[in-house]
Amino acid sequence: MQYGHPPKPRKQTLTDRLSQQFKVQIKSGALRPGDRLPSIRAAAESFGVSKNTVIEAYERLASAGLVTPKHGSGFVVNAAKTPSQSPRPVHVSEAIDIVSLLSAQLDKSYSIRAGDGRPPTSWTEESEIKRYLGPNALRKNEEGYGAAQGIRKIRELVAIGFGERAISVDPDQILMTLGANHALDMIIRYFLAPGDTVLVDDPGYYPLFAKLKLAQVNIVGVKRLANGPSPDDFEEKLQRTNAKLFFTQSYAHNPTGSSIDLPTAHAVLSIAERHGVTIVENDPFKDLMGPSDILLSTIDQFKNVIFVGTFSKTLSAAMRTGYIAGRADLITALTDLKMITVVNSSGHIERIVSNVISNGHYRRHIKRLKNRIEKATATSLSNLESIGLDCFAPPKNGYYVFPRFPRGFDDIALAKAAAAKGIFIAPGSLFSIDKDSAPHGIRLNVGHAEDPRLYEFLREELRQ
Repeated sequence: MQYGHPPKPRKQTLTDRLSQQFKVQIKSGALRPGDRLPSIRAAAESFGVSKNTVIEAYERLASAGLVTPKHGSGFVVNAAKTPSQSPRPVHVSEAIDIVSLLSAQLDKSYSIRAGDGRPPTSWTEESEIKRYLGPNALRKNEEGYGAAQGIRKIRELVAIGFGERAISVDPDQILMTLGANHALDMIIRYFLAPGDTVLVDDPGYYPLFAKLKLAQVNIVGVKRLANGPSPDDFEEKLQRTNAKLFFTQSYAHNPTGSSIDLPTAHAVLSIAERHGVTIVENDPFKDLMGPSDILLSTIDQFKNVIFVGTFSKTLSAAMRTGYIAGRADLITALTDLKMITVVNSSGHIERIVSNVISNGHYRRHIKRLKNRIEKATATSLSNLESIGLDCFAPPKNGYYVFPRFPRGFDDIALAKAAAAKGIFIAPGSLFSIDKDSAPHGIRLNVGHAEDPRLYEFLREELRQ
């Protein structure tokens, strides 16, 4: 049965041709590092195209890491990246353990693959599925599982994204995952055993709490303030526990919307180093950050911090694509663990995300997303203020605000009353380890909080 028609070959656009011309000039050395590209107006006149075509072409070059937009200077050519000198190690051909057998199946160097567990790509990928994947389909002779670490292209693009935040990372220091939750699960499996102790933001990311409880790990909360984790509480908890990891979120924190500032970041890193604890920085909104916003990874450069990122919060929740960035030796070990648990992440999804980034669409999408978040946040804050509620912290470019309620207010009862009226809200106590000292409030997602009925309901509940 036919479910659709194969996509027609995509014609080369003016944007394609213009960006390709500049790529050739940059890679040939005709345009050197530090050189400025022609102004948008000058390029439009010179090439006989619209300004929008030039803007799109320049944004593609920026997405590929070839140029950087600089305020007042236009687009400036970047220094060429030195290719990695540490190729992926070749595993022993004899499958003497489970990991080496899985690695052998993913190794592309074998010309005869008689021991492989998969059908030939031509039997599957080149049959029905290819017509629906279009330009994201596997190329001829590519295998369906792909590289265990994730396809090289997307890891290079993630590395470029870190470079824009002054974080130096090689693509071999990045492991692609099935979203941030898969990344957290692997880190828990690798570092922790039943009975171990970890520290978490309190309040913090409640799905993480469930994973830690499933792993039979002791969870101790570190008080979250408007400017990040409390350094004093962090130090005190480390002094009385033998915690192995600290899970935290630096920017647009879930659920409070708070973000870490520079003094707090330095204090937290100093305390962690003194006590020998590793920090897991889980930041799904990294790509929405402004130039002055802080990540622990920027200061630490992956010496004592492991970073967990995802495209699920910015691109699509249905695209379960995330990543771990950290020391090369740790990424190698986690790659083996990934092969044992899920074999590999989706090469098809990784190609789609790679193409969205490299053709400039992601950069433009992020600009639009920031504008939407800014408008929705302003509306939510205005509505909350009108009913007498303030928030835990000034929100940034994330989805969450945390309106505070009077002490003693029953947030669980509030959520039940809201549910009876068809309104879903998230009670703040569900995000806390220490219920007694938890901030009293609820988490609101500004993307779903514009309906006046929500604020009418809250106003009535506050009156009672």
